[in-house]
This record gives sequence, C-alpha cells and structure tokens, in this order.
Amino acid sequence: MDNLVTVQDYISELALRFDSAKLFYGHGTDNPYDEAVYIVFVLLGIEFDQEVDLSAKILSTEDLTKLEAAAYRRIDEHIPAAYLVGSAWFAGYKFNSDSRALVPRSPFAELISSHFAGLLDTDPRRVLDMCTGSGCIGLATALTYSQAHVDLVDVSKDALALAKSNISLHGLESRVRPLLGDCFEEVTGQYDLILCNPPYVSADEYAELPLEYFAEPALGLLSENDGLALPIKLLEQAGQYLAENGLLIMEVGFSEQALKDALPELPFLWLEFSYGGSGVFCLTADQLRGFSVTGK
Repeated sequence: MDNLVTVQDYISELALRFDSAKLFYGHGTDNPYDEAVYIVFVLLGIEFDQEVDLSAKILSTEDLTKLEAAAYRRIDEHIPAAYLVGSAWFAGYKFNSDSRALVPRSPFAELISSHFAGLLDTDPRRVLDMCTGSGCIGLATALTYSQAHVDLVDVSKDALALAKSNISLHGLESRVRPLLGDCFEEVTGQYDLILCNPPYVSADEYAELPLEYFAEPALGLLSENDGLALPIKLLEQAGQYLAENGLLIMEVGFSEQALKDALPELPFLWLEFSYGGSGVFCLTADQLRGFSVTGK
C-alpha cells in the first residue's frame, strides 16, 4: 500500500477487505465499514464526535504499520475489534475490553439507557451485577443512578481484574465493589435490583458459533445442561438476595425456549427491545421466593 494514503481512503479500502473476509460483526458493530471506522479511529486517537477532514489527513508509516497489524489479526485470526483496540462502548459509556472477559454487548444496554422503563418504580439504591465479566452492566447502571451502590461478582479472577480497571476508569471506587466468588457465595444482604448475564450457551451451540467467539473466554459463554445449568442455579438462589420489592433481570439469549420448557411454573416476563436482542426476562422477589428445582 502506498504510504501517501489518507485516513478516508484507508477506511474505505479496509472495509472492502473486511467485506470479502467473511467476518462476523456481533461484537459492537454490524457491518464492515463501521468496523473499519471503529478500529481506525481508536488506534489513531480520533474521537468519534471530533470534526476531522479524513480525506486530508495522511497516514504516517507508523500509523499504517499499526493499522495493518490490527487488520491482519481481524481478518486472519478473527479477533474481535474491541480486543484489538482495547476498548468497547456499552450503554453510551466506554470500557476497557480484552480477552479476560466477553466483549461488552447485551440488550441490557437499552434497559439501562431507558432507566429500566416500565420495570422500576423507584431508583435502585443497591444493585448486584452477577457474572459481571468486564463490569459493563453494573458500571453503566452505577453511572446512570448516581446514588446506587453496586456489587460486581464473578468467579474469574481475570475477569474481575478487568472489571476493577473499569471501576477505576470511571472513578467509581466509592460506590462499586468487586467480589470474587461462585454465584452468591460472597454476597451478603439484599438488593433492589439483580442484573445477570450468565453463561448460557450449550456445547452444541458453542461448536456452531462464528470464529470471533472463540477468541473470548469459554467460561463466559458455556453452561452445562444445554446451557441451563447456571441460569437455573442462579434462579434458585436469587430470591433470598432480593429486597421486598426487588427485581431480577437475566439474559439467557437463545436458551429462552429451553428455559420456559424446563421451568413452566415460573411466570417469566420476557422483555422486548427496540434496538435488537431477545432472551431477557424479569422476575420479582415474590415470584422467586420458595422456587426450587431440587426440591421438586
């Protein structure tokens, strides 16, 4: 490639290369052009709201080397863009992102941005983000509700280290607490709101995922019992950690029908989204208290 190339020309050319490479766009963007823009802007330090004449900005040799290294890994190794640039956006906020946890993405972003419209009567004061990964769900909630105290729980030391970096990134050390533990083992007290995006992918589904997903930690995706093992375990335990009018919101993705079939006694409220996504349900504290699969 000629060194005398503009940023705009490089973005256009990179988008064509992405388009012919049969990449998957489910980790922040949904098309090759936006993917190219995201990688180029972040690696070159261009702000997304910055007015820049991209057709007049010439890339240096150093810039081209940096961009081509990322392009190679995106095309040949199918590494998600967020991992290549070290950051991702979720619910309007920027988060550190790397292979220690899943790339931030979830319909929870729409719920948080809408202040859980139609679900919460009052602002939550105590929130739990179970299976937090990068911490994006709990931290975005903390940023949305300035009086809320949020606990982030994960079984992975690596994921929790990444979440801690995001706590520091947003200066939320006084209101957000990271907890290392399996499910609720380190949790005390009760919460107004429990948010959970647990591993819910079955082994068969995992084997069929696009290559990009295999760059992510399997611990954050796979769950036994056709993807239902961890969601059901959490459902059995969550009721005792919810305040009187508390709410559990959990994402189970494509395992929605399997969960409904497995637990017909639970009155799941399945949520609808304007910007894509499904498989997210809501249950109240009253609906969860006393629920047990093992006790049947």
